[in-house]
Amino acid sequence: MTIARLTRRHFLKTSAAGVLTAAGAAPALAQGTRLHFLQWSHFIPAADQVFEEQAKEFGKQAGVEIAIERINQNDIQARLTAAIQSGSGADIVIVANNHALLYENSLVDVTDVAEEIGRKQGGWHDYAKANGVTSGGRWVAVPQFIISWAVTYREDWFKEAGFEYPKTWDDFRKVGRAMKAKGKPFGQAFGHSINDPNNWCYPLVWMWGGMEVQKDGKTVALESKNTVEAVKFNNVLWKDVFDEGGLAWDDSTNNRAFLSSEISLTGNAPSIYVAARQKFPDVYKGTNHGHFPPGPAGRFYWLPAWNSVVMKYSKNQKVAKDFIRFYMDRARFDRYFETMDTFGIPGTKAYSDHPLWRKDPKTAVFPETLPNARQVGYAGPAGRKATEALSKYVIVDMFAKAIQGMSPEDAVKWAAGELKKIYAA
Repeated sequence: MTIARLTRRHFLKTSAAGVLTAAGAAPALAQGTRLHFLQWSHFIPAADQVFEEQAKEFGKQAGVEIAIERINQNDIQARLTAAIQSGSGADIVIVANNHALLYENSLVDVTDVAEEIGRKQGGWHDYAKANGVTSGGRWVAVPQFIISWAVTYREDWFKEAGFEYPKTWDDFRKVGRAMKAKGKPFGQAFGHSINDPNNWCYPLVWMWGGMEVQKDGKTVALESKNTVEAVKFNNVLWKDVFDEGGLAWDDSTNNRAFLSSEISLTGNAPSIYVAARQKFPDVYKGTNHGHFPPGPAGRFYWLPAWNSVVMKYSKNQKVAKDFIRFYMDRARFDRYFETMDTFGIPGTKAYSDHPLWRKDPKTAVFPETLPNARQVGYAGPAGRKATEALSKYVIVDMFAKAIQGMSPEDAVKWAAGELKKIYAA
């Protein structure tokens, strides 16, 4: 007897959403349906393999064909925009960060799915909720996971040069200057790539006491002495410690540079560490992770995230929501999370004390970043305006323009002007 038939015959319990369920099993209600699923190519390839197996499991149980399409992460937003304009495309899209808020009117309300998952898994972290909940309190995206992100460095090289991991930004500059003189600079991306450049630039503003807007979420406050000082300090770091190819780097360039032993430090998720363990044993043995040094205003992070959205043009909205329930259920998500190996922080609180975080002392830093994480748009809410500024790389370009020769004051003034255009619209 097939699982689908078991579902019909033995588990005739209707959920609040009107879906026949069976202890996390896929509903046998969509025979002949083809579900188009668009996502990025994971930096931990084994996680994609696990997800594909789970998609096949759902498809078999529900009589659904799951067509998974993977593209470069930086191309997701353009594909989503084109699909909305044409009224056709993927049924489910995994979107970055809080991009869902830009498209909320084109996305299916998934409040029922998100709240069901939250109830089962100890509630959602506020950071995760901010990516998918509209100003009206409607969920338009179900958080899949938050990307853990900290500083990856060659501890062995530091020790050989007589250094410990820097505890202050002055030490960061001192160590970086010495490593760059040895031909092993630090590396940081300042190109248009959705994670690493933003991961660096937003926190640097906050750590120096700058902010994008006031608490009212309307008044642009970027143009300040604090922001200018952050940009000035970054210019110093650019000259003293960084590989000067970083203006053209994306989220994968620093990974390749670190794994090929060209740079000694970079901000990143633990994907470098996982790849090194698998293929670069010498790099793996010498690698460790650390926190940002605290700035004058404290230590802060911005953490990327991935979220599941269902498109309004989809003719398969019901089964799409069921599939999200399926792969986010702990019966499957536990394996996905463990395969990512500390790359992703689940959005629900049930995973806060998971043994995986204690498995390797060298990755213990990653979950510690979440309590110090801020969302874009600080000190206002992470709403559509903040999302637009993020997707236009306003803050990243502010730093890049200063690196390229614009005065820090003028770079900050330019960025503040761009934010005012967004927030006035």
